[in-house]
Amino acid sequence: MSRLDSMLRRFTAQRDGLNWAAEQISTQDGDVLDMGLGNGRTYDHLREVLPERRVWVIDRVLQCHPSCVPPKENFLQGEAEPMMAQLAEQGHKMALAHYDFGFGVKEEDVAEAARLSPTIAAVMAPGGIIVSGQPLVGFEPLKAPESIPPERYLFYRAA
Repeated sequence: MSRLDSMLRRFTAQRDGLNWAAEQISTQDGDVLDMGLGNGRTYDHLREVLPERRVWVIDRVLQCHPSCVPPKENFLQGEAEPMMAQLAEQGHKMALAHYDFGFGVKEEDVAEAARLSPTIAAVMAPGGIIVSGQPLVGFEPLKAPESIPPERYLFYRAA
């Protein structure tokens, strides 16, 4: 598979997974968390499909497309652990979270996701959904929507 085809497959899976997760939380209270702003595409999609929800964003740097800059009060700049600890201390709970941190080296990305899993759990609302490009630990795995190839994106429910 070409890199272009692989990227298109990843983006389609991401969109379909986020749309599915948004439907799953329709009756649940809580905010939304986008972990890893990057270019801002996912954040832009989340604020479009969940306009009634507060969408928090965590990233080390703000370098997204100008149309995708989150409001200052919703952007937490810095390392993930202290930013999520801040959310937890303030009592914010997430009905939906999207995990997209990574270094681009599979082994490092998997280790980082495992290390951050307890921190993510601390900000999740009971029954909240996590959509992730990396395997997380300590959450209930969910079956991916039919349109998403196995292991392309991972889905979890918080306890």
